[in-house]
Amino acid sequence: MTSNAEANSLKGRDPTVRNVVLLAGALALSNSGASLTMTVTALAGAMLALGKGMLELPGFSVPYAALATLALTVQFFGTMSATIPASLLMGRIGRRAGFTIGQCFGICGGLLGAYALFQNDFWLFVLAGYVIGIHNAFWGFYRFAAADTASPAFKPKAISFVMAGPVFAAIMGPEIAKRTADLFEPILFAGAYASISVLSVLAMIVLQFIRIPTPARRRKGESGRPLSVIMRQPKFIVAVMSAMIGYAVMSLVMTATPLAIIACGYEFSDSAFVIQWHVLGMFLPSFVTGILIARFGALSVIKVGALMNLGCVAVAMSGVELVNFWFALVLLGVGWNFMFVGGTSLLTETYRPEEKEKVQAINDFCVFVLVALSSLGAGAVHFALGWNAVTLTTVVPVLLAFIAALWLRLAERGRTRAS
Repeated sequence: MTSNAEANSLKGRDPTVRNVVLLAGALALSNSGASLTMTVTALAGAMLALGKGMLELPGFSVPYAALATLALTVQFFGTMSATIPASLLMGRIGRRAGFTIGQCFGICGGLLGAYALFQNDFWLFVLAGYVIGIHNAFWGFYRFAAADTASPAFKPKAISFVMAGPVFAAIMGPEIAKRTADLFEPILFAGAYASISVLSVLAMIVLQFIRIPTPARRRKGESGRPLSVIMRQPKFIVAVMSAMIGYAVMSLVMTATPLAIIACGYEFSDSAFVIQWHVLGMFLPSFVTGILIARFGALSVIKVGALMNLGCVAVAMSGVELVNFWFALVLLGVGWNFMFVGGTSLLTETYRPEEKEKVQAINDFCVFVLVALSSLGAGAVHFALGWNAVTLTTVVPVLLAFIAALWLRLAERGRTRAS
């Protein structure tokens, strides 16, 4: 927690650049763990489900093979359930203390996942996914923390530059997965999950050096406008819709990708290669996304992101060569970046300082509700209908996001001309 003395020392100088660098580094470490789980979780889940037959539920049965992505799905439910408590907690104890607690969940989740693999316990592995999801909820607020000490003009760039940190993760996450997958052979992937704990410890150390004052305690009635008022703003609706759809579409396609690649006869190393480039596509544009938002506006960037996602569908539908998977996932990553960073930047224009915790919380809660549902469907849709069906299901929601951003831009232009 930031002390009063430290808070006072911030007066007269801008700590934003320091915070951006540290948060970008911490996000790189946390996202290395996230891209690692993208690479191995569906395959590890499929391995644990192998030979288990049918899951008997009241009135119907489900093949365990269709639940290969359940640990990833539960991970997103963990993130969804923790977003509101995490944001409100940080509103009371400060960013640094909150982020440190989040990394503790990462340590526990990684160790629990490794233990579940050693025990060949499918449901314990799913529980580990939930704990890792709670961990993800905390570091998901790094992008907002970058804006806490930034000027209004620098906020889009601060958010974007922090989101550039995981470029490192694009290389390291899948690489760690490849190098640790058989570390505890014959227990595959246990080493990868143990690595998540190590990455969480390193991120925790980095986070001790950020300088963001603890929010002053507010008296009752000082929390700003009611959420119902804030959420009726057209700008809020488009911002949340963009982030929700951009993230959910990415989750749906990315979750099914390793299963599709292996089903087409390629190797685990090929899957890791494609995910590596996908994560690069997600975060490498962040070096310029903030600049593009400052120059052309968040709505224009969101629309381009939607078009990138439609391009992903076209490429994925054109064949199942490795190059198709590679190019489609790169486009998917860039589309996610533009829609998610654009939506985040637009959201910061919808709330006052005293409203930020609750607005950020409800935004991320909405995002991860849809992400969790899309991840839940990824394995089942791929199992039942195949890879083309997975990609086709993204077309309608992406078009809705594009139309919403276009509508808001036209409405804003109309108001400008009228005034």
